[in-house]
Amino acid sequence: MTDDAYLFLATDPAAPLGVPLPVMGDLECLETSAVRAWLDAQGASAGSREVRVLPPEETGFIPEGAERLPVPLTEEELERVRRAGAPDAVARIEAELLDYRDRAEGRDELLRKALAAGVPRHRVVELTGLDPATVAEYGLGSS
Repeated sequence: MTDDAYLFLATDPAAPLGVPLPVMGDLECLETSAVRAWLDAQGASAGSREVRVLPPEETGFIPEGAERLPVPLTEEELERVRRAGAPDAVARIEAELLDYRDRAEGRDELLRKALAAGVPRHRVVELTGLDPATVAEYGLGSS
């Protein structure tokens, strides 16, 4: 796994891998000369649905031989990429987990629901700010 997110050129624009750049809107890295040069070399633009972005933990899924470029993302941008690329049910639950930081009631139910939906324990910890041991007590989900 790498610490950088990646831009890559999807060979099949209908494939669900990665988040198309137009969905993401403005990312700071799009203003860098390296990204602009890479897009020019690919004959693509930031508005092209063939140009996709993946978070660091998913870059191993980029097809062999696909044109790719590592890009740094801010924490906020990385969260947006993760939510945009998540299946709808998981994305909704992750939004609830983020909201959880601002409320205290319903914690047990929300944690069980998130873990049962397949949100990994480490993401629950990141999104809620809870101690990993507290989340592990629920015994569901992967780490």
